Amino acid sequence: MGSELCQNIAQALVGTATKRVRLGTFLDSRACFVHNDSPVDVKLETERLLLRPLTPEDAPTVARLAGLREIADTTISIPHPYSEQQAQGWIATHSGRENPPKQIVFAVTIKKVGQLIGTMGLREIDHEHCQAEMGFWIGVDWWGNGFATEAAHTVIRYGFEELKLNRIYAHHMVRNPVSGRVLEKIGMKPEGLLRQRVRKWGVFEDVVLLAVILDDWRKLEGSSP
Repeated sequence: MGSELCQNIAQALVGTATKRVRLGTFLDSRACFVHNDSPVDVKLETERLLLRPLTPEDAPTVARLAGLREIADTTISIPHPYSEQQAQGWIATHSGRENPPKQIVFAVTIKKVGQLIGTMGLREIDHEHCQAEMGFWIGVDWWGNGFATEAAHTVIRYGFEELKLNRIYAHHMVRNPVSGRVLEKIGMKPEGLLRQRVRKWGVFEDVVLLAVILDDWRKLEGSSP
């Protein structure tokens, strides 16, 4: 009788373990990235803008625009001065060969004339936790026209609808509140202050962390006219 009881308990434990394994396998297999196109083929359009993949031919423009001190001053990874060779190397890192990709960067262009005015994208794409970091810069000559907000809206939509992300976050230096206003306009909410989080040109800078989650974005989209 004791032997039979032990056998029944063992079978029950095996069954429970099997269910757990199956459930765990199901959860682990849920991929955030389900877009059928290669990242190098993705193009996004807004009323005034076309966001397209970067090409090697963009390097001179990227170096000229991003190389201005005003741009490099509040971005962590852009050096000053910024050479065309450095721009070529950076563009080459966005070849779209990773599958699933860990970053997707777009050239932000004015649709009517094809002029490249900046870049915007998602990096650190985390396929397990379904989140990514947004980053962008817009050339000085086009500041104050709402281009960053317009481009960010469509990139956020792409991240939630096509990449199936659950959270998109971004950072900006405390002394760069303009970028913070852009992020808040697209639905991001401040999540905290990271004291002396980065060092730019020898100075440790405080950084604000903002994010928008899928549920909040859906509510914002539903309330849009």
